[in-house]
Amino acid sequence: MTVDMERALDGLVRAGRAPDLHGVVVMRHGDVVFEHYGRGVDFVLNEPLGEVTFGPGTLHDIRSVTKSVVGLLYGTALAAGQVPEPREPLLACFPEYADLAGRTELTVEHALTMTLGLEWNEDAPYTSPANSEIAMELAPDRYRYVLERPVVEEPGTRWRYCGGASALIGALIARGTGMPLEDFARTALFEPLGIAAFEWSAGGDGVAAAASGLRLAPRDLARIGAHVLASDDPWVARMLRPRVTIGDDFSYGYQWYMGSRWYGGFGNGGQRLYVRPDLDLVAAVTAGQYNEPDQPTATAVLEEVVLPAFARS
Repeated sequence: MTVDMERALDGLVRAGRAPDLHGVVVMRHGDVVFEHYGRGVDFVLNEPLGEVTFGPGTLHDIRSVTKSVVGLLYGTALAAGQVPEPREPLLACFPEYADLAGRTELTVEHALTMTLGLEWNEDAPYTSPANSEIAMELAPDRYRYVLERPVVEEPGTRWRYCGGASALIGALIARGTGMPLEDFARTALFEPLGIAAFEWSAGGDGVAAAASGLRLAPRDLARIGAHVLASDDPWVARMLRPRVTIGDDFSYGYQWYMGSRWYGGFGNGGQRLYVRPDLDLVAAVTAGQYNEPDQPTATAVLEEVVLPAFARS
């Protein structure tokens, strides 16, 4: 099986169908069964790192897969009574914005599911203030920036990709636990899983970027996927319940994507956490296709290397 994946991945890379591949880790039944590391130009968000040789301990931006980790952390804080239930009013959690109190229809769940109904556009490159997430990071108050966006549709009716929603969830965790998001993540999730090394990029205000700032080694990203797969925590079942349709056989729960047989997280540049419960399989892919219009690497690795190996097993 490992030989099959090595051969298939080598052919995929030689054919140019997995550009800028940095790392692949596959776990089955809770154990690592395959690893591959490459070399390429990398960044920490928009800061260049130059050419990097990747290995098992090399941290990598997971970009928006960060959102899925934040969704998991919310459940841990909720179980301790430190954050509000998803059905609770969102604006009540931010009393400093009393001038926005007319938006009483917004709930925490609308943020968890990215159905806030607010004007938000992340189609522009993540190097441009025309991108709403970048504009949020440049704003003097990121939370006000999100919450005062114009209302364009009824909350809860349509999924609209929104890093601002994840920033709000991160704020609720930090406020409720009394700890910076990265410190709560360390004590509540990373240390219990044996994850010793991570970084969490912050904005100019020093606040960890809940939408995209987490850096993990691919092996540790896969470990988080294995933890979710094996968990009997009621929050995990709630988190992974399809809440809003994105497209055909494609939906969204609480900061996690899902299809008919898989769930996971996606990040700009080709970052992917992929979980197949029916195969007891977890795969983590990291790549350097940041801001490219097409980012085929993760999909190609999963569909042409990983899944064929286990479909035969």
